[in-house]
Amino acid sequence: MTVLNPEPPSLPEGVLLRELHHRVANGVAFAINLVSAAAIRAEGAEAKGALSDVAELLHGYADVHRALGIPPGDTLIQAATYIRKLGCGMRRAVLDRMNIQLAFATQPLALQPQRCWHLGLIVHELVMHAARHACFDAGAGQIRIKLTRTGALVNCVILDNGSRPPREASDRELRIARDIARALGGRIEHGFGAEFTSIVVSFPLTERERRANWSIATRQMRAPRRTRSPASSRQSADALGVLLSPSHHTDAP
Repeated sequence: MTVLNPEPPSLPEGVLLRELHHRVANGVAFAINLVSAAAIRAEGAEAKGALSDVAELLHGYADVHRALGIPPGDTLIQAATYIRKLGCGMRRAVLDRMNIQLAFATQPLALQPQRCWHLGLIVHELVMHAARHACFDAGAGQIRIKLTRTGALVNCVILDNGSRPPREASDRELRIARDIARALGGRIEHGFGAEFTSIVVSFPLTERERRANWSIATRQMRAPRRTRSPASSRQSADALGVLLSPSHHTDAP
């Protein structure tokens, strides 16, 4: 007599996530093809322009979706590069259309692939949260991302030059981001000022990450350094203070 197994083996979570990611990517690509074909067939410049805008919007969301994919393998990856690629997609999909500039100030930071992916999920949610809820008073908005490491602690600051009602109901939207931060062993904190709102994500490095980043820092210290002015040296002392300084240079992707 054949005995059926009542509990067949389940697929690993990573396999299911990658399959879902693949299906969404295919769906977006299919939508882009349909809209692009409709733009070619459309009559009139206005209709063609509107459909082309939709195709460009979908391309931006496809870029974001690709950037938010789980990095393959187990090799440590550069979080700064990962975050910048994600930022490029967010600019193309949403921020440029909202007249919001996205700027970066990042240090080299090696993270394990899944932990870097978790950081990317948090950054994406916090940047989009700022874009949705910050009030820029009809002016040009700016969102800045600063990624730094102090010893074994990672700090990622997302700061915008808008204002918001304190502790508005939208904070409930950050529940998942807070849960992901806790999974990294860290936390999320808010900061409010007259002309800015900031959110700081802090979490500790793993032992493997600490060794890798210490090795990177050691190589940098041994490399020839360019002479810096005392003013620029003082600016590098405080992560949030530097980010708020009007003289601080940030670069867009």
